[in-house]
Amino acid sequence: MKIALDAMGGDHAPNVTIKGALDALKLYPDIEHLYLVGDTAAIEKEMVACGLTDPRATIVHAPEVVSMDESGAKSLRKKKKSSVSIATSMVKSGDADAVISAGNTGAAVAAATVKLRTLKGVERAGIASAIPNEHGICQILDAGANPEAKPSHLITYAVMGSVYAKTVLGVEKPRVGLMSNGEEDEKGTSFTKETFSLLKDLQATGHAPYEFVGNVEGHDLFETKLDVVLCDGFTGNIILKSCEATAKAMSKWLKLEFKRSIFRILGASMAKGAFKAVKKKSSYEYVGGSPLLGVNGVCIIGHGSSSALAIQNAIRVARETVTSGVNPHIENELAKINGAVEDSPESK
Repeated sequence: MKIALDAMGGDHAPNVTIKGALDALKLYPDIEHLYLVGDTAAIEKEMVACGLTDPRATIVHAPEVVSMDESGAKSLRKKKKSSVSIATSMVKSGDADAVISAGNTGAAVAAATVKLRTLKGVERAGIASAIPNEHGICQILDAGANPEAKPSHLITYAVMGSVYAKTVLGVEKPRVGLMSNGEEDEKGTSFTKETFSLLKDLQATGHAPYEFVGNVEGHDLFETKLDVVLCDGFTGNIILKSCEATAKAMSKWLKLEFKRSIFRILGASMAKGAFKAVKKKSSYEYVGGSPLLGVNGVCIIGHGSSSALAIQNAIRVARETVTSGVNPHIENELAKINGAVEDSPESK
């Protein structure tokens, strides 16, 4: 397996990307090559600092970097020799099986969409971001790739998210919900109502690779057994960032309250194991990265403030996505659905 890592992508790159690469290479002997794409001098400096001498780690020079505040689409045109662009091109040429970037999300999405193109039957790619809940992992799809989605896009997301849940996460019958402002069927905007109808109709044909549970609300993300929650990229990104901000705020508030008395400090010390377990379950570091589903290749997008642990886990996600063969499964499911639509009496 060969993976191209955007070594310059992220708020703390290349320090954390190289450390994450080091840890991943120790854990995953099946990685044949881990290409570190970016400024050679900067990468070599970090490799020496962290002791990365594994011969499987190979530097691919990229003289340009897309900063976090640049426009994704514009940067793709202006900075053709950027680390994210060159890393994605390696997947296109077949030199790598997957690309990983914790840098500018817009640039990563644009590079993957333009260079790799979308799978047959997919009009728009979507980011599947994991949120832990009481029953396991719930994927928000889309989490930011397609802000102005159409109902038909969300139908594709339902299929892609279900396939990912099946093949990578091992969910036998994925449960899919549609984000809305109420659980009742009649709730929502014209966009969500049309999407609801399409999802329900597809399930009625017997060709849907999911169980549609209907409209869901914010609390369902954490309390209800859900594997995929559908929404446009604008809504999904707001939900994701709000959840992250809430988790950080709660952690900060707890630390402040525990320090108010010696008894609270002692209590916090006794509950240290529980706090660590909750952190591990809720932290993006352990999730690693989010797959950009729908492109003709494997593209994993990491958090901008990724740590070395997050990079290590992003590499794990890339391995799992490549090994499970998600893309061929997506194309097969979409072909079944399109064939059923074409054979239906309504289409004749």
